[in-house]
Amino acid sequence: MSTEISRRTFIKGGAAAGVAIAAGTYFKWEGNNIPKNVRDGNVTYDVLIIGSGGAGMKAALEAAKNDKLKVAVMTKMIPTRSASTMAQGGMNGVTGVTDPDDTTESHAFDTVKGGDYLCDQDAVEYFAETAGKVIYEMDYMGYPYNRQKDGSFHQRKMGGSSHARAAYYEDRSGHAMVHALFEQCLAKNVEFISECQMLEIVRKDEKLSGVVAVDMRSGNFISIPTKSIIIATGGYGRAYWIRTTNPYSSTGDGIAMGMQLGIPFKDPEMVQFHPTGLASNGVLLSESSRSEGAYLLDKDGNRFMARYAPKAMELATRDIVARSIETEISEGRGIGEGLHAAVYMDFRHIPKERIMERLGQVYDLSLRFEGVDISKQPVPIRCSCHYSMGGLEVDDYKTTATRVPGVYAAGECSCVSIHGANRLGANSLSEVLVFGTVAGKSAAEYAAKTKYEGNLEVLKASRDQWLAKFDEVTTRTAGTPVVEIRDKMAETMWYKAGVYRDEQHLNEASKEIDALMELYKNCYVGDPSHTYNTAFMNYIEIGNLLQISKAIVLGATARKESRGGHSRKDFPLRDDKNFMKHTLVFKEGNTYKTEYKDVVVTKYQPKERKY
Repeated sequence: MSTEISRRTFIKGGAAAGVAIAAGTYFKWEGNNIPKNVRDGNVTYDVLIIGSGGAGMKAALEAAKNDKLKVAVMTKMIPTRSASTMAQGGMNGVTGVTDPDDTTESHAFDTVKGGDYLCDQDAVEYFAETAGKVIYEMDYMGYPYNRQKDGSFHQRKMGGSSHARAAYYEDRSGHAMVHALFEQCLAKNVEFISECQMLEIVRKDEKLSGVVAVDMRSGNFISIPTKSIIIATGGYGRAYWIRTTNPYSSTGDGIAMGMQLGIPFKDPEMVQFHPTGLASNGVLLSESSRSEGAYLLDKDGNRFMARYAPKAMELATRDIVARSIETEISEGRGIGEGLHAAVYMDFRHIPKERIMERLGQVYDLSLRFEGVDISKQPVPIRCSCHYSMGGLEVDDYKTTATRVPGVYAAGECSCVSIHGANRLGANSLSEVLVFGTVAGKSAAEYAAKTKYEGNLEVLKASRDQWLAKFDEVTTRTAGTPVVEIRDKMAETMWYKAGVYRDEQHLNEASKEIDALMELYKNCYVGDPSHTYNTAFMNYIEIGNLLQISKAIVLGATARKESRGGHSRKDFPLRDDKNFMKHTLVFKEGNTYKTEYKDVVVTKYQPKERKY
């Protein structure tokens, strides 16, 4: 074991650079972003994964264990630019390395309690039992963990956790994870279809045919037949536009496509607002900041969390800290005005050496975007839309199968549900690894015993319809510009379906989103070119976000209680009698309907959360 740890320690210094070189070499190969067999239209994949984040690439690795299967990952960016790269704090899992008293039962309970008892507890128990194993698996792949003096990886305590169980690499945990997985995918000959925007998952007569996408580099519309699909496209934080920690690519594409197939959007109202986004632009300052000891201060320098969570203080759950910050601002104890109003996060009492060792990215982001050296000054922060606890309904956590045969979902775009109404910090990276593995294995098993039953003619017809739509949309000479629709959508969502909600504002939001959807039908795109037409890409993404926003508002209006990330001013208490259930939003044509599904409770009976 000591030899293995020593090798991992050595890798820590060179892994990121080595993988970056490998990635660069790959993307120079033949000068193409799409494999030749895809361009020529002579390949049918066994498993096609949409999304190249942690869930997507872990699924690809698992599926590729069957070397008789043809496996590919399609991404609208390049594989190493997914939203997973922006995750900072770490990955939770019980290993006993840093805290020998930690247990999987403790991890499960922390997760259920943190999720305000909306978690499906059977799935949570499986997750807690498996998460520690994937931490060791990533170690074997060369993940460059921060380590202790004896060479073993270090774990830190994150918000809502009772033990130190988050293994990490500085405050760049997701970045290191994605690069380690990408390197392994290259070694396993997983094919990558890059810079392709998914337009439709084609299914006819209950038979899956494949995917239609547009190649952003050439402008060509392509159809890709496949036996099975894993949707791993991440979240939709850009529904709130500037007040989000998410990259511009987080536009809910997979959820929107899944809803078109008849898969319900589960718990859409459960949006997590991270407490500490930069005041100026919403960029994330990791929860590891507070894990390492940073304070939250009001304008007068008081640690205000003593009023809201006197025991946990800054390490209370994200929903509690987020509401505390918004309350401070609304009651006049913050600084600034409007969307950029803020409170302070203070690092000055933390030794600079420790900041640079464990919070280097936090230091850099604060300096770049706020002009603040956090070792000398507190940095202004405010809540920022960060994560979706909801997502496409997964019927069975043991397979990640949806109710559409051959279609699986994993990662943030899915809802297993292990996060319930509020995700704990560092549970997301563990989730993508655990359930990405499950999805890859299940899709591979399905493909291995299934013949391609799709219809190539139907698939090509869908592609031709999208090409015609492109010509019609991009040659319009009038209509509301897409950017105006986007900005109005974000304003509506932040002020009327944000951290705090009530009936009046949600009803207003519903009407405003409906009006924007009408404007969208004849909106102005303005660029008829084919090569790198980002205006058309934005048009597709905003259409997806409007669909997502509609579902969020529907779910939030129907849930007349406060639970986790969903906080109703007019219904401030949790209502276990009526709402210990999941929201399911279906889309049928242009009609949306809401149904409910019972929460799975095993041994943790709901009780009041106290931190």
